Amino acid sequence: WKMTNKQIKEKGRIAFKANYWFCVLAAFLLELFTVGTTASGNRAAQNADPSQSVQQIVEQASPEDLMVIGGVVFGTVVVIIVISLLLKIFLFNPLSVGCHRFFRKNIEDTNTKIGVIKEGFENFGHIFVTLFLRDLFIALWSLLFVIPGIVKSYAYWLVPYILKDNPELSATEAITRSKELMMGNKWRAFVLDLSFLGWYLLGALTLGIVNLFWTNPYRESTKAQFYLDLLEN
Repeated sequence: WKMTNKQIKEKGRIAFKANYWFCVLAAFLLELFTVGTTASGNRAAQNADPSQSVQQIVEQASPEDLMVIGGVVFGTVVVIIVISLLLKIFLFNPLSVGCHRFFRKNIEDTNTKIGVIKEGFENFGHIFVTLFLRDLFIALWSLLFVIPGIVKSYAYWLVPYILKDNPELSATEAITRSKELMMGNKWRAFVLDLSFLGWYLLGALTLGIVNLFWTNPYRESTKAQFYLDLLEN
């Protein structure tokens, strides 16, 4: 029988507290690398937005100067985007898989060491292809408006865990496996996410301190327990 979300959170909390500092570190790395690419993209967009001083320069510049300025701005944006993508492919994605692996193993053995995250760099090519396809599918579904993208992101929620539990699966098979496990469980996962909303609001009031030392590792431990519960059923 499936555990309730309350039971899943309780088991996740117990595993997190039993290996507190390693869980905090793993969640910090996961959050850092997840937010890193988004923040880089936002900075690129901000750099492309002219401020008042830039507008004054544009008004006073000749057409030739404007071409140079435009080229510099465009080149800067492209470089930032390319660097962000390279970091995501070669660093963020493997570390994300490694961090999910840590939380999954910590549910079963609360003496799990943080060094487990290096497993995310094993079989790198397979991880790269699988996560690239996952992100591509989510992006394409998101083009159909926001909700289809959100639904698919929950359908592919379990891919990082499956990659290490079932390395024999191809990229498309790992994604399909996640879809199968999440069939009929996406709303349950969404509600589980919503249950942490109060904690994140408290985190915002404490400038992220509560998120760092409690909410993020608690949520990641709970997600790992959610995955194991689906496997058992």
